[in-house]
Amino acid sequence: MSYHHEHAARWQGRHEGKDTLRTEVWQALERAQVNVGPVASRIPNFVGADAAAQRLAQTAFWQDARIVKCNPDPPQIPVRLRALYDGKVLYTPVPELVQGFPFVRLDPAQLKARDISFELAATSQGALQVGEPVQFEDMEAMDVVVVGCVAVTAQGGRTGKGGGFADLELGIFRELGTLPAHAQIVTTVHEVQVVPDAQIEMLAHDSALHWIFTPERSIETHSPYPQPGGVAWDVVQDDQIRDIPFLLELKRRLTAA
Repeated sequence: MSYHHEHAARWQGRHEGKDTLRTEVWQALERAQVNVGPVASRIPNFVGADAAAQRLAQTAFWQDARIVKCNPDPPQIPVRLRALYDGKVLYTPVPELVQGFPFVRLDPAQLKARDISFELAATSQGALQVGEPVQFEDMEAMDVVVVGCVAVTAQGGRTGKGGGFADLELGIFRELGTLPAHAQIVTTVHEVQVVPDAQIEMLAHDSALHWIFTPERSIETHSPYPQPGGVAWDVVQDDQIRDIPFLLELKRRLTAA
């Protein structure tokens, strides 16, 4: 079995068109030699990730933000580091939500007081070591939500690695009221990951991006796609219910509220 097939198979089968697109993007990154490390079945790390994060940090909405949520993947380490250095409270999820708690909270003032380096806290394993475990209901309303993407379109279409974690998180935030109207949903990617609009089919439960940042440009999407209202429990996969320890109990709490 090839490297791509072996590693891409984990979440394949949920959407055949997106499976194909993801493989094409992973291969394109490698062909262009702009990948950093392995990319298949991952949110791919890329050359220039720090430059893309710098573009995000120059926006007015970032500078005004107090609370940032950011995915835990390697290409967004520069975003998480920038958030901490800019004095923002940072929420980052447990990778693949496999712990009994979904997120950790990183307060730069508290990290400084504990003499913990931001460079450690900005890594996914470091965040788990030094962050404060929190449940979804404990989280403050967010100003900026950074999501990991494999492919995006200039109209705000996106696909991750296929596990459905970003859309699940965003649906839960909406149900709890912690994703206010002003919150910006953004990503940082390489130019190779920006594909034609027709290549990504956006479904009713998919959240669209407001902004995309590459090393070369900042794209405000003015997305035509409506944002979902909450969790589409009917499309949550059986393996997500099985593998995410808190999800069944959270569903009970949300549907009972």
